[in-house]
Amino acid sequence: MKFSRLAAIALSLGVSTWASADWSQIQNEARGQTVYFNAWGGGSAINAYIAWAAKEAQSRYGIEVRHVKIADAAEVVKRVQTEMSAGRTTDGSVDLLWVNGENFRNLKNGGLLFGPWAQSLPNWGLVDQNKPVLTDFSVPTQGYESPWGTAQLTFIADRTKTPTPPRSAADLLAFAKTNPGRVSYPKPPDFHGTTFVKQLLLELAPDKSLLQQAVTPAAFANATPPLWAYLDQLHPSLWRNGKAFPANAAEMHRMLGDGELRVSLTFNPNEAANLIASRQLPVSAYSFGFSGGTIGNVHFVAIPANARARAGAQVFANFLLSAEAQTRKADITVWGDGTVLDVAKLPAASQALIRKTAPGALAEAVPTLPEPHASWVEALEAEWLRRYGAR
Repeated sequence: MKFSRLAAIALSLGVSTWASADWSQIQNEARGQTVYFNAWGGGSAINAYIAWAAKEAQSRYGIEVRHVKIADAAEVVKRVQTEMSAGRTTDGSVDLLWVNGENFRNLKNGGLLFGPWAQSLPNWGLVDQNKPVLTDFSVPTQGYESPWGTAQLTFIADRTKTPTPPRSAADLLAFAKTNPGRVSYPKPPDFHGTTFVKQLLLELAPDKSLLQQAVTPAAFANATPPLWAYLDQLHPSLWRNGKAFPANAAEMHRMLGDGELRVSLTFNPNEAANLIASRQLPVSAYSFGFSGGTIGNVHFVAIPANARARAGAQVFANFLLSAEAQTRKADITVWGDGTVLDVAKLPAASQALIRKTAPGALAEAVPTLPEPHASWVEALEAEWLRRYGAR
């Protein structure tokens, strides 16, 4: 079934009428529903936070939230596509999905999302619209997903072994050559690995404006040659000579802690502080960014068009946008995920907690670079795997 056909099915469900429904009616409808929240399950702090939010949703709104722990949102997108293609248009297995980037684009283009609804949430008024909450990897959100948190590529090192970190792609190449086998990155399509490749592309592409538009063969041929030339130079100096790669960022953190790597990476500027607190990294660990900036974005939650518990999903998403939930999520002792709210609109206690720092967290101001258009992800991953994946 083509995406256009799926879009027609979604429209036939009359999803737009939900956005205008009275909020008290939505809350009443939500009570007693079970929300299957498909979200990455690879972080203990994140899992604990979602468990707390689920408990609050049960006690406050009578909603049971079940965290379906996933490794890759792309697999959930495929599941939604399969369900809709099979005619399962009202009894889907996914009620809420943690999503952004190319996965959001694929769902939206396929007519596989319920909405628009996000800007009708009562807590939308707290959102900081100076953040990129209205576009997702240059794709307009148009109310089809609700912002949840902010992220920025951040590097981690150990001050006792790396007192002066690399501050650019060129610095990193020189660092790798003088520290052979001590630098690596996760293999794409792992999210962190792909983000690292995009970071290099943003720095090396001769015409960066091309990256904010949908990818074309001509644009790809224009923008990427410096990236592949760079990686061809970098890989021989990597861990295992670039013939194998860490599975994910968590493995890189372990390798950093063991001294096997000199640099790790994360998309959470506060993660190093959490890793120090949990004794996964030494107290000498610190975070840094490139002088020219690092890639950053907003992550969201979205409701598939065939969700069973649409009302429950909206109520839970609204709670995730509350000052209380966002403040707790931003607390570096809980998760340390950046807020999407306008901090100036929050109570003083919340402002202080959100602005609190801890040893190891990113303490310097690093410019945020915009994500390339979502369509670049699949093209970059395919070419990376063609060039380096079989080694």
